[in-house]
Amino acid sequence: MDASTINELIAGSVGGAAQVIVGQPLDTIKTRAQTAPSGMFKGPMDILAQTLRKEGFFALYKGMASPLVGIAGVNSLLFAAYGVSKRLISPFPQLSLKEIAAAGAIAGAVNAVLASPVEMFKVRMQGQYGSPSDKRLRAVVSEMWRDWGFRKGIMRGYWVTVAREIPAYAGFYTAFEFSKRKFSDKYGTQLPVWALLASGSTGGIAYWLACYPLDVVKSRVQLRATPPEGTPVQYIAREIKLVISESGVSGLFRGLTPSLLRSIPAAASTFAAFELTREYLKEITGV
Repeated sequence: MDASTINELIAGSVGGAAQVIVGQPLDTIKTRAQTAPSGMFKGPMDILAQTLRKEGFFALYKGMASPLVGIAGVNSLLFAAYGVSKRLISPFPQLSLKEIAAAGAIAGAVNAVLASPVEMFKVRMQGQYGSPSDKRLRAVVSEMWRDWGFRKGIMRGYWVTVAREIPAYAGFYTAFEFSKRKFSDKYGTQLPVWALLASGSTGGIAYWLACYPLDVVKSRVQLRATPPEGTPVQYIAREIKLVISESGVSGLFRGLTPSLLRSIPAAASTFAAFELTREYLKEITGV
């Protein structure tokens, strides 16, 4: 592994931690909007109000342990895979936006290996509503392993995560690079921090717009008591039909508003932390 990839792994870890700390409360609201029984909440603001009233402020950070521990690995893998993918696609440093999209798609597919279990445990923690029977993360992990094993337990929802991550990260990196290049035309290569934050925000918004219905499917599949049956295509199609039968087409977009609101500070902080850390490591290591 070369020094450049190691730098990207370290910078990705820092970016991932920033993402979780900034974005977790709105992520909890998003997940509950996607998975709560019909009629339990009136909308995102009602989810926020009921969560604060019944469970307290720190319930908004429920499930944070899984992504906080795992997101460092997830984002390290993501940014390293993206860097390697770019170098495989083109030997030139300035890729076209189509090449950026391809590299992002490849990185997303690779990233799903870690993102799937991390998000599955997060979703299962967020799907608990403050009852005495709520489980700690360690108990949830043990239960999934004991009852279902690795493939149907720990990696539940893997293929729908792959299906989500491919278009999501194609959009994510394309929007980020497009915005960053526009700012570079005006401000030069040394962009101010606010320009990195703005570029990261556009990337985050593009991420959700590119994949959102699949995220709804993923959350429902990962929260369910039993693993999905059939091939990935079959269970994804079946879940989409079920959502539409329960809530109409709009059900495929439940929780989109908090996701978009979350994406602005979360993606901005991720990219800013990644870029600043990578530049710092580059000065130290020279690569």
